[in-house]
Amino acid sequence: MTINLGYACINMELQEQKICSNRGMIKRTFQSKGVAYASELALINVKALKKIIEWNNTNGIKVYRMTSCLFPWFSEYDIFTLPDIDAIADVLSEAGEIAMSGGQRLSFHPGPFNCLASPNESVVRKTIAELDAHSVQMDLMGLPQSTKAKINIHVGGAYGEHDKALDRFCRNFARLAPNTQSRLTVENDDRASLYSTKMLYDGVFSKIGIPIVFDSHHHELGPQDLSYRDAFYLARQTWNKVGVKQICHHSNSKKKYEDSSVRDSAHSDWYYTPFENFGENVDVVLECKMKEQALIKYRQDYLCA
Repeated sequence: MTINLGYACINMELQEQKICSNRGMIKRTFQSKGVAYASELALINVKALKKIIEWNNTNGIKVYRMTSCLFPWFSEYDIFTLPDIDAIADVLSEAGEIAMSGGQRLSFHPGPFNCLASPNESVVRKTIAELDAHSVQMDLMGLPQSTKAKINIHVGGAYGEHDKALDRFCRNFARLAPNTQSRLTVENDDRASLYSTKMLYDGVFSKIGIPIVFDSHHHELGPQDLSYRDAFYLARQTWNKVGVKQICHHSNSKKKYEDSSVRDSAHSDWYYTPFENFGENVDVVLECKMKEQALIKYRQDYLCA
């Protein structure tokens, strides 16, 4: 097999058993119950994460994107001050060991509000803190300080000037902690006004050397400056140069296959076309809404023939 498949965040089967790793609270609750309650929820979340990773190993799943919501409101406190931090750290360490024992590749994909290219210094500072906090969580799990355990983001807005935004991204990359820099990847966008794989290669990889996560659905919707094949192989070059197995994202259009009323970028629940990897050895995060259930069906439909 040349493809290892993964999914993102929620495990549908375990969620039915009330095992989920993204328990949170609204801001008013956080203001009322404070860090002690955030600590309690974080401990529940990391225990659930451990169970998800165990489930993945049992079911032969080698790629998994963790939720960025393990620690509710973690931008408001230092996680090492949490009352339950010792227990949390122990569980995270165990979860990391279980993942690595099964050859499972773990990653994060922090939200779109993280923007190293922003002209707003306040946004940049918050982004740096957020990304560094993700890397600390990976360190607690004992994960590699490399893009084998990636923290994947988008460049963000172009603000009318792509070149200047890309320059800001590269300058602000240097402000990240070393363990974050070594894990950071960047992904092509799903809008024609933003960034293609080629633009990321020229404006990011060629300057700071971080690899590009090729997203198949985003390629269909983004700037059309390269063919699918050429964009895939251009992104692949960046992984070959850093010596880490390429990882990609794949989804189908919900608008095209399931519901014509939704926006073009919406991900489908299930899969209708396989990821084209041209026979290359890659890891692929499947971003459909039915999560591991769609992954299992994908394996049956496309990999077991």
